[in-house]
Amino acid sequence: MRLDRAWIAAHIPHHGAMCLLDEVIEWSVAGIRCRSGSHRAPDNPLRAHGRLGAACGIEYAAQAMAVDGAMRAAQAAGAAATRSGLLASVRSVTMSVARLDDINGDIYASASRIHGDRAMILYDFAISDTTRLLLSGRATIAFDATSRAPTSERAPS
Repeated sequence: MRLDRAWIAAHIPHHGAMCLLDEVIEWSVAGIRCRSGSHRAPDNPLRAHGRLGAACGIEYAAQAMAVDGAMRAAQAAGAAATRSGLLASVRSVTMSVARLDDINGDIYASASRIHGDRAMILYDFAISDTTRLLLSGRATIAFDATSRAPTSERAPS
C-alpha cells in the first residue's frame, strides 16, 4: 500500500516542511515503512548549524508512528477521528552515524507496534538507508487521558 506526501500531511499533525515523510511504502498490522528524501533539504526545519544530526531520525520515526496510528484509525470499522499522541519517551537508542544530511540516498523510517492500549503505545523503530541501519530504538507514544473519557467521566473543571 503506497500513500503519498499529500495523504500523510492530511492525516498527521505535521504540516509544511515539518512533514518529513514523502511516502508510505508498506503498512500492515505488524508495522509501517516510510520513505523520505527531506534529510537532504537545506531548509529542513530540524537542521541546526547547517547539519541534520542523527538524533533527528527519532522525529522521522515518530512521524511514521503517527501515520501508523492514522492508518489504523482509517481501517477500523466506524473509526473515530485520529487521536493526537505525544512522544513520551525513547530508549535503547543506537546511532550508527553522526548525521543524516550527508546520506546521499533516501532514508526509510520503520516502526513496529509492540504493545498498545488506550493510554499508550510502545513501538520499535529504525531509520535506515538502502544498505545499513542508521538509528534504532524504542518509543512510547502517550495519549491524553481526558480525550478518551466520556464527558460524564471527566473531572469537573
